Amino acid sequence: MANILKQLKKIIQKITNWEAWPFKLIYAPITPVWLWYTIKSGAVWFFTPSNPKLTFGGMEGEPKKEMYQLLPKAFYPTTFNVLPGEAFDEIQKKIQQNGIRYPLIVKPEVGGQGILFRKLDTEQELQHYHSLMPFEYIIQALVEFPMEVSVFYIRHPKEQKGMVTGFLHKIPMQVIGDGVQTLEQLILQHAKGQKRVEELYHKHKSKWSTVIPSGEKYMLSYAANHNRGAHFVDLKNHIDDQLVQVFDKISLDIDDFFYGRYDIMCNCVDDLKSGKNFMILEYNGCGAEPNHFYDTGYTLMGAYKEILKHWKALYEICRYNSKRGIKPWPLMRGHRFLQNSKVLKKQMWEVDRRIG
Repeated sequence: MANILKQLKKIIQKITNWEAWPFKLIYAPITPVWLWYTIKSGAVWFFTPSNPKLTFGGMEGEPKKEMYQLLPKAFYPTTFNVLPGEAFDEIQKKIQQNGIRYPLIVKPEVGGQGILFRKLDTEQELQHYHSLMPFEYIIQALVEFPMEVSVFYIRHPKEQKGMVTGFLHKIPMQVIGDGVQTLEQLILQHAKGQKRVEELYHKHKSKWSTVIPSGEKYMLSYAANHNRGAHFVDLKNHIDDQLVQVFDKISLDIDDFFYGRYDIMCNCVDDLKSGKNFMILEYNGCGAEPNHFYDTGYTLMGAYKEILKHWKALYEICRYNSKRGIKPWPLMRGHRFLQNSKVLKKQMWEVDRRIG
């Protein structure tokens, strides 16, 4: 009887913990709204005019170089691209020429959700990554600022002033040692880590039975994504005109960026508001999820309200840009692009597992 009650409790927890549901399940009940916007616009890919300078509007499969080319160099970390099969000694020369030191960051030129994102501490780790990486990727200087945040920004094309709809402090998945328990034991007690044991073992097996010293922070992932186990802290009380002005200026300088999310490393919130001591890791276009409803006390209905508010703004931006002559992608062009992106993502997940 006790086992039955235990299993029943687990089932109830899975049902009520909507934040852990699969992406498609969360969005399924509101899909008819998206279909309605498709019908109203007369285009399946109605969202592509949202950010005209990003491939597919930034919904999926956009190259990161498009983003970096639009940003002033002072706003993002030192970055260069590496092709698969490139001679490793040439990569080493480029690292030196760009003044990048270990540890450094690597991530795919086309990607998302933390796929193939790594912090590499040594040349040997980079050589291992490069030897297994069949896709173009980015080497980027590690940003040492202590705080990672995301800022969701929307601006209608006819306006000079936009709005910040979401502001989050993102804390990558980590455990704190107590000098007694092994890494495995700490992970099994971690609210999100215990649900990703197989994945985490694959990446941390060399440390799996190691006792983590008391007070030491051990990073389980450096990708501050919800689907990688990061924890989000709501900063909505810090949204004000000063913050909006910072992102108005950035977005106006980029030109034609109207809808999406900035991922940023900064010294502190006050410095970010003052437009100093921050670096833009990347920004995501219309495919960016308004992720500020995770971990921050939203009910499922509250999350739906937030998503629908953003979809409405996205539709209005696209309708306006379409009237200005920035037409949605043709049906078959978008279909082929999306199919190719799905195949690529599947291949990337397989490589991600091999790299460990």
